[in-house]
Amino acid sequence: MSEFTRRSFIGKTAVAIGSFAALQKVVGADLSKTDPGPANHELDGQNPDSMWPPATDTKELVQAFKYPFSFANKRTYEGGWSREVTIREFPVSKTMAGVNMRLTAGGFRELHWHTASEWAIMLYGSARLTAIDLDGKSFVADVNKNDLWFFPPGLPHSIQGLNPDGCEFMLVFDDGNFSESDTVLLSDTIGHLPPEVLAKNFAVGQEAFKNVPKEELFIFQADLPGSLAVDQKVAAGARGKSPQNLVFRTMEMPPTLKTKGGDVRIVDSSNFKVSTTAMALVTVHPGGLRELHWHPNADEWQYYISGKGRMTVVATGNKARTMDFQAGDVGYVQKTLLHYIENTGDTDLVFLEMFGKVDRFQDLSFSEWLAHTPPEAVMAHLRIDKATFDAIPKNGGVVMPL
Repeated sequence: MSEFTRRSFIGKTAVAIGSFAALQKVVGADLSKTDPGPANHELDGQNPDSMWPPATDTKELVQAFKYPFSFANKRTYEGGWSREVTIREFPVSKTMAGVNMRLTAGGFRELHWHTASEWAIMLYGSARLTAIDLDGKSFVADVNKNDLWFFPPGLPHSIQGLNPDGCEFMLVFDDGNFSESDTVLLSDTIGHLPPEVLAKNFAVGQEAFKNVPKEELFIFQADLPGSLAVDQKVAAGARGKSPQNLVFRTMEMPPTLKTKGGDVRIVDSSNFKVSTTAMALVTVHPGGLRELHWHPNADEWQYYISGKGRMTVVATGNKARTMDFQAGDVGYVQKTLLHYIENTGDTDLVFLEMFGKVDRFQDLSFSEWLAHTPPEAVMAHLRIDKATFDAIPKNGGVVMPL
């Protein structure tokens, strides 16, 4: 073989080996972003930021802050159903628990009371509420989609679905350990009292209680109620109606804050006097962002009503995690942790921000904090120029873009 031929051969071989090594590197990099094993592709597709986290997430573990109500077991009855997400299913949610309930037309959530406060929003349809206040005065009202109600601990009440198709609602309790099963029910109470005691208490004969239920009712089918006016008059009796309003008509108030990116309606004790649970109903338009912020006074329990979004939570210890949310999901952010919620879909993202055992909504805007810190300090920390600093919204954004 000639010198020229040997050189050509060696040169070509080296190029081939180099090209193969380069090819291996490229292919290897690509293969590291594949998942050829068994998979639930539908679930993976709903959670892209868990499948392939953004580079800004950390590899250190951050506790999961999402739980879908789809995973919650339904308790079904003639008259409706109920399902719950508590600390049992969702360990991060230490301060709040949620119950999703459906009642048919005429379906009753039986007369009862709770050891925790009950805050609620109507998601669908209409219902009739009954309660009494601490003076024994009655409260009877009908509620419709987006209306709220609030019952303090120990206040007895009931909920009944109305025409044409009953209702569905979300209940939020200010205790992560609370379960809807841990409720004082009328049927349970009557069923566990001696007949002679009932007779003495209600001034009737023992025979009057021979047909009381032997087991709890919880949810049951009944006839539709009469007119609201009649029920209010009969329940009030000689004592009269309660002066307290336990219902809040959310959509009758204008947005508390509104921008090009969406709006926020804040409901707390400043406008819903009886409530000790603060709330924000947030709408983020496609491409919008519920701005970077944190809450200094309470953990945040979220319920996603419609749309698609994602949230990054920056935890202590230099950790961060991003998760994706769809309608029916519960989210949770611990007190003081920085986060945002971004609309990643092509329709409005609508969700609740709930704060148990605090009667006032509080949040701190990340941009507002920086805008009201001396410019030189912020520029030195972030290595940004003055033009970038000057562009930071001075009064926060709430929902971006402004």
